[in-house]
Amino acid sequence: MGVAKKTRKFATVKRIIGQRDARLKKNAGKADAQNPQKAKPSGPSKDQVVREIPQMPSALFFQHNEALKPPYSVLVDTNFLSHTIQRKLPLLESMMDCLYAKCIPIITSCVMAELEKLGPKYRMALRIARDERWERIKCDHKGTYADDCIVDRVMQHRVYIVATNDKDLVRRIRKVPGVPIMNVARGKYVIERLPGAPDP
Repeated sequence: MGVAKKTRKFATVKRIIGQRDARLKKNAGKADAQNPQKAKPSGPSKDQVVREIPQMPSALFFQHNEALKPPYSVLVDTNFLSHTIQRKLPLLESMMDCLYAKCIPIITSCVMAELEKLGPKYRMALRIARDERWERIKCDHKGTYADDCIVDRVMQHRVYIVATNDKDLVRRIRKVPGVPIMNVARGKYVIERLPGAPDP
């Protein structure tokens, strides 16, 4: 076998980046200054809206809330108390008849403030709300609007059942997955969206 001839390659030069190339550090600032549209902003500007998706609680399995177990914590709203009095229902016993389990009625300071504002017409509801057997929660926000208070508390901790007959509040709470709603209907308490709840 003969030896392979090495042919000499003419005009072969190492490739070198030009002095004006934009990839060089010294030219990077110049390229941005020439094309201000191409320069990418480092963070979100004031015009841009940053959309944030709230993280779902780990206790939720689709719409099923596994954090809800007896004894149930029931956030009581102002008009739920007034409807209870109109139907002459005992609060705790009716809740236990509805859920077949121990219940802890919780009254926030906003609900108490609303009942006090409503005056003598709601004095029976205020007397029931002041009962020592119920649990009290102090609110740390401004104002005494109970609906916002209840919705915020439910969004933060999905361990509550909301007891209300307020249609606007029910509409707002239905948008929050995994929060059951209790209301007064047909002379008794009715629960909706509680997994495994007995049929009325």
